[in-house]
Amino acid sequence: MKPLVLVTAPVQTRSGYGNHSRDVCQALIESDKYDVRIQAVRWGSTPLNALNNDNQSHQEIQKRILRTPNLERQPDLHLHIVIPNEFQPIAKKNIGMTAGIETTIPPAEWIEGCNRMDLNIFTSEFSRDGFVNTHFDKLDQNTKQPIGKVKLEKPTEVLFEGADTNIYKQTKVFSDDIQKQFSKIKEDFCFLFVGHWLQGGLGEDRKDIGMLLKVFYNTFKNIKNPPALILKTSGANFSIIDRNEITKKIDMVKSTFKDVKLPNVYLLHGELSDDEMNQLYNHSKVKAHITFTHGEGFGRPLLEASLSGKPVIAPISTGQADFLNSDYTVELPHEMTKVSPNAFPKDYITPESMWSTVNYGISGRIMLDVFNNYPKYLVKGKKAMLVNSQTFTHEEMKNKLVNIVDKMLVDVPKKVELKLPNLSNSDKLKLPKLKKG
Repeated sequence: MKPLVLVTAPVQTRSGYGNHSRDVCQALIESDKYDVRIQAVRWGSTPLNALNNDNQSHQEIQKRILRTPNLERQPDLHLHIVIPNEFQPIAKKNIGMTAGIETTIPPAEWIEGCNRMDLNIFTSEFSRDGFVNTHFDKLDQNTKQPIGKVKLEKPTEVLFEGADTNIYKQTKVFSDDIQKQFSKIKEDFCFLFVGHWLQGGLGEDRKDIGMLLKVFYNTFKNIKNPPALILKTSGANFSIIDRNEITKKIDMVKSTFKDVKLPNVYLLHGELSDDEMNQLYNHSKVKAHITFTHGEGFGRPLLEASLSGKPVIAPISTGQADFLNSDYTVELPHEMTKVSPNAFPKDYITPESMWSTVNYGISGRIMLDVFNNYPKYLVKGKKAMLVNSQTFTHEEMKNKLVNIVDKMLVDVPKKVELKLPNLSNSDKLKLPKLKKG
């Protein structure tokens, strides 16, 4: 009998956690070592239409999604892929999986959630370090006096999010829809940004898109034949209301420039499949991938973009530092700065929380140099593709995950069926005849 493994995760959602959840489920199913069941949960207000009926891996996930919250027996292992304050130990062994938070200090409730599990798996060294290095005073509810420490007491592992190299790779094949979108772009040199535009004012949103936009405008204003910037972004969903809100944010940054000629910025808003995302990364008009991101739990779009062979322009900090290296990344200098209280829900950060902020002046000069001297930077992009396509893959992630799961299951009590021997006539026990006294 295969070990029963329950995965509770937002597998149906179009979100970073959704992508991660589907990868984990796919890896467990492909191993063919476990009886995998899946309890699907929501992820904020993100759409629930990520599973594609034409995708074989997605079909296998669909078949294992529980229609009712019931199992015939207690799971041998529970993998809970959510934010840590929601972790629940319901199996014989329990693993919490999380990207953590994109700052240096996680909330105390998240650490307490990790302590409910037998093992916690983080997507990057940065994410794990935040949990391992953070201690809080535990206060008495009545006296408010310290009575101990809240700290991570359970074992940890780091497991990267592997890219599917069957999908994310160099290609010259493009769909009609992708070609149609790029026919609207007149420039042959475009910087591409991919990521959500989340809460916070200028310089405060987690991906720092507002300041990326401002630096781009400032760097290439009044230049003859400037490059363009493509923003593949949205808020929580792909609605018309969301698109209008993103457009307003772009216009707000643009309005700070007066009496100058500004380069073009193109908004790409809406759903794209994995194949279409790979086509986007590979299109000949996209010359470089760029981000000013303040913090990443891992930074999956940057990894997938790097497999196009185009240069990646980014700070080597937080989660993406695990797969970005100064030898093959166009590094943006940065420093650790205080997190704006407007960037997260108030319960998620402390006044001491830090994240990365790029040097905007130098970053603008680097963007200009990439535009003017592109061939020398293209070499870096090719090297990143070669390294990452061998190291940070779905197959490598799967192998490490299976090893972790197998170790967890070693000492799980197994159900033993009692089998009585078949007795022959000569083996049958003969009871003595009793005489009346």
